[in-house]
Amino acid sequence: MTTIDAHTLDQIAAANTSGRTPVVFIHGLWLLASSWDRWAALFADAGYAPVTANWPDDPETVEQAHEHPEVFAGKTVGQVADHVATIIERLERKPAVIGHSFGGLLTQIIAGRGLSVASVAIDAAPFRGVLPLPISSLRAAAPVLTNPANQHRAVPLTYEQFRYSFANAVSEDEAEQLFGTFAVAAPGAPLFQAAAANLNPWSEAKVDTDNPARGPLLIISGEKDNTVPRVISEAAFHQQHKNSDVTEFVEIPGRGHALTIDSGWREVAETSLKFIQRFA
Repeated sequence: MTTIDAHTLDQIAAANTSGRTPVVFIHGLWLLASSWDRWAALFADAGYAPVTANWPDDPETVEQAHEHPEVFAGKTVGQVADHVATIIERLERKPAVIGHSFGGLLTQIIAGRGLSVASVAIDAAPFRGVLPLPISSLRAAAPVLTNPANQHRAVPLTYEQFRYSFANAVSEDEAEQLFGTFAVAAPGAPLFQAAAANLNPWSEAKVDTDNPARGPLLIISGEKDNTVPRVISEAAFHQQHKNSDVTEFVEIPGRGHALTIDSGWREVAETSLKFIQRFA
């Protein structure tokens, strides 16, 4: 059992006191919850109560993460999903949930448990049943998957690796700024879990796409994403579209995997906000 950090507990308390609909934001690999700060401010201004959920044992700052990268090691998809579910259980109102990359996969897991009123999955990592495996995705995951020992380690990205997997659709100057501002180490285990999901019936990287309590879901894809190309997001959409509730798909032109943190973040945030406002 993991504990909820003080910052998240404060946000939960503020959400419960406000009486507003909470919006839980879930980050992915190589980022921290602080990567959602601008989104949280936008959603607060729109009348929601933001909760930027940490993963278990996440440091509060990028500087702390660089000092102690080992704290990221060993986190699995199931462990983080249960941690986010524990956060949601403390909220007095059912939240909307928004996630990016592996946070997008976690968002769909949470929705499949019937815990969200509406959800947005942005460039989401694949789950069991999503079959496409593009070469660019393999290259983006190679810093982790090429060494089996990384399953139990925390793995950082070099600038060149970050440039390819996150920041390929922005200028060199912006890519360097994003790397210095946001990039941290990440657990290797989730990538191994996603890579093997279609070979493992008991995989934690599994989504209940049939649950009628899933709620409305928007899947967003960045047109130039190397890590999660459109073909992966479309395959997830086709799995989710079987659900009886609303399932929609949007592609954001000209954007890479850094679309939630780069200079065009507001376009993606406002697209997500408009969807959430329809149902929450």
